[in-house]
Amino acid sequence: MNEKNSLVTAASPVLQPSQPVRQEGYTSIQAINDSVAASSAWVGLLRQEMAKSIIGQEHLIERLLVGLLTGGHILLEGFPGLAKTLAVKTLAMAVHTDFQRIQFTPDMLPADIIGTQIYNPKDTLFEVKQGPIFSSLILADEINRAPAKVQSSMLEAMQEKQVTIGDETFSLPELFLVLATQNPIEQEGTYPLPEAQVDRFMLKVVVDYPSIIQERMILDRVDHTDSRIKVNPVVGPDDILGARKVVDSIYMDDKIKDYIVSLVFATRDPKSFQLDLHDYIETGASPRATINLKAVSRALAFLAGRGYVTPDDVKSAAMDVMRHRIRISYEAEAEAITSEDIIRKILDTVPVP
Repeated sequence: MNEKNSLVTAASPVLQPSQPVRQEGYTSIQAINDSVAASSAWVGLLRQEMAKSIIGQEHLIERLLVGLLTGGHILLEGFPGLAKTLAVKTLAMAVHTDFQRIQFTPDMLPADIIGTQIYNPKDTLFEVKQGPIFSSLILADEINRAPAKVQSSMLEAMQEKQVTIGDETFSLPELFLVLATQNPIEQEGTYPLPEAQVDRFMLKVVVDYPSIIQERMILDRVDHTDSRIKVNPVVGPDDILGARKVVDSIYMDDKIKDYIVSLVFATRDPKSFQLDLHDYIETGASPRATINLKAVSRALAFLAGRGYVTPDDVKSAAMDVMRHRIRISYEAEAEAITSEDIIRKILDTVPVP
């Protein structure tokens, strides 16, 4: 049997909550369930606060919570007016921590983000003035309106949670999280993000229009916005960091791990999985996709109140984790095939444990 195919052909029963396991200090699924319940009380409160400003957009809100629980950066893409910026600002108001909004423009310089060295004539020394990147939560608004040299200044911060200014390196806050928004790159005045930076986003979330019922609710709420809606902070950094440790302990069966690896490998070598997609994929998903699929699946299990991961968690995470990590070929563009179409085909074909 082909070694790659062996990952997905073995029988893979779904783990039941009653099965005893040992993982990272826990002795049973029930113990992990109890830890999830104890550390997730703030999640419902946070959803309530965000609902004060955001109508609908449940998928967007869930993904923002995933970002908090995993420490993974999120790229929100959608047309103007779909509450991308409002959602991030509301989230920041509901979390008791420091927050900076950076409005990206074509004339920005890297120093406008990370900071720079300023000469002090009194002491005849250069002093470091830190930029807005030194905050726990960062809203990178319309990130694709700044040129590549500005985007590259964020690579070190997003990957290593540190910034180098001159010959000094500074650590960023432990909670550091970049939540970026962008309009579709087809619009005038925007720049495609460098591939190295795109890959550093754990999730790319496509924000869609609200339903007709939600649109009517938005219209009704406009009558009651004479004063600014007050959003209360309901969770602090310690609660979020504590929840991240619980997320890391959520049980994942080996068959689920094999399924994750198979999904990612199917984007690189589709023929091994009997997928006729080779001509449509220029480059497949990177190992970051594998790592992030594991983290996001655990976070989704946490939000569902479970101490174990199911295949449905992986399938739910796959689109947002991999859509920006698959580069399609000219043939795919000519036939109007998108990375989302490729991922759907992979999810439909690779056997589910």
